[in-house]
Parts: sequence; structure tokens; C-alpha cells
Amino acid sequence: MRFATFEHHGHDHAGVVKDDSIISLKSAGFDDLLSVIRGGAEARRKISAFAADAPATAKFPLASVRLRAPIPKPPKILCMGLNYRDHALEAKLEIPKVPVLFAKFNNTVIGTGDNIVLPKNSRKPDYEAEFGFVIGKGGRHIDSGNWREHIFGYMNCNDVSARDFQIAVSQWTMGKNFDTFAPMGPWIVSADEIEDPHNLDIALTLNGERMQHSNTRELIFKIPETVAFLSSVMTLEPGAVVLTGTPAGVGFGRKPPRWLVPGDEIVVQVEGLGELRNVCVAEA
Repeated sequence: MRFATFEHHGHDHAGVVKDDSIISLKSAGFDDLLSVIRGGAEARRKISAFAADAPATAKFPLASVRLRAPIPKPPKILCMGLNYRDHALEAKLEIPKVPVLFAKFNNTVIGTGDNIVLPKNSRKPDYEAEFGFVIGKGGRHIDSGNWREHIFGYMNCNDVSARDFQIAVSQWTMGKNFDTFAPMGPWIVSADEIEDPHNLDIALTLNGERMQHSNTRELIFKIPETVAFLSSVMTLEPGAVVLTGTPAGVGFGRKPPRWLVPGDEIVVQVEGLGELRNVCVAEA
């Protein structure tokens, strides 16, 4: 299933996308996607039955609603750096021997169709196509062999970064956490729909020109190791979002560098996950 959050008449709904329609889950008892995720297998069974025979009042044309970020306020947003060999090389940094991690905060989260606001105090905003996964069953000290039990689904992400702020210090937090710097969506594809998450094409286009193209098989630390490592440090909660890193082709690695400017349209596509499309605007 494809799970989304959408706005209709000023109210947010959790929904399931079917063909060209979206089915609100409010009348099925789910106010948001976090409640769906926390509900586990029983919630999925209930939703499957509801969606199969949904009342007309719960169905809307997909084109008639505004899609939001699938989880507008994730309990955690955990990000991996330098997790593709070619990106580590273009950054002129060593291939990491342990996962390189940083966090984003909820002020960064936007959905497909929302504008990326380029901050007036950064001259080097950049794009990063990312494959994201969402924790379903939470836990601590999760064995890598049990990783599939803990994944709710997958989605496109864009780790927008202000490189001048990022490289000014050893910790990347400030350069990663400007408002609107974590586009996600358009929806979460449930884990059962993706046979092998480690064999998916990932690409980013900028104004129609392909800038990044790779495959998730090139990830240095794949999902099993990542889940085990993260949960060895912290409890992973249902709805936590993990960004797995970006491949080569980012703006700062180009000669000359290609920084984002107002009017740029960025499209992130991970195979099977739809399109995450955002336009850049200047901060007022």
C-alpha cells in the first residue's frame, strides 16, 4: 500500500492511495499515519478491509488534494552521511568504517509540491537525493537479522544542505536544519511492496537535467547494519525516519559548484516510490 497524509478543506487526513484516488482513513479510526504505524499488523488488516470497500465519502481524486509530508512530525529524523563510496570520494573524505550520523528536526519537513526556502544567510544551498525508510515496530538492541520486522515502509527524501554552514564546523547540524530542508514523499510505500530495498535505482534531476544517479546496492551500510547500530544507541520509535545517504553528483562536488537558486525544480525518484518534486524560492 501507499500511505500518505493529505489536506482536504483545511484538515489533515491519513490516507491510502489507490490508482488515481486517495482514501481517507478517518472513518476507519486513524487520525494520522503515526497511529497507523503504531497499530502494527492489526491496523494494516483493518485498513486493507476498509480500503477494499471504502464509502464514497472517504474517497477523493488524488489530483484534488494537497499531499503533505507523509509524517509531518516524525519522532526522530536520523541521517547517514558519506554512505555511498562515490559521494565520499567526491567529498575527498575517507570511506567511513562506522556509520556517520546526524539529525534533522521537524522544522525541516515539507511534502512534495511544497517550496524549499533558500535562506538569505547561505550562499551555498545544495541538494541530496536520499532513500528513506520508516520504522514500524520500535525497539532497542535490534538484531540485524530481524531488520525486516521493524520496517514499515520506504519513501523519497531530499537532504537539502547549506554547505557553507555545514563545513564551517565539524558537526553538521546547523547546515542541515534550515526550515524546509527535508522534503519527503509523496507517500510511504509499505515494506511488503518492495522486494529488495538494496536494489533500487535512485536519481535526482535539477530543472530536468539528471544530476545524481545510482542504486541502493551501492550503500556502504545497508538497512540491517543501520537498524542494529542505531538501536544499539537509542530506542527506535514507530514513525522514526532514517535517511540512508546520497550518491555522487551533489552541487558542491561539481566543477564549478552548482548551488541552488530560486526557481530551481528538484525531482527525487527512488525506484517504485513515486516522485518527490519541489521548487526553490528565496527567503522573504
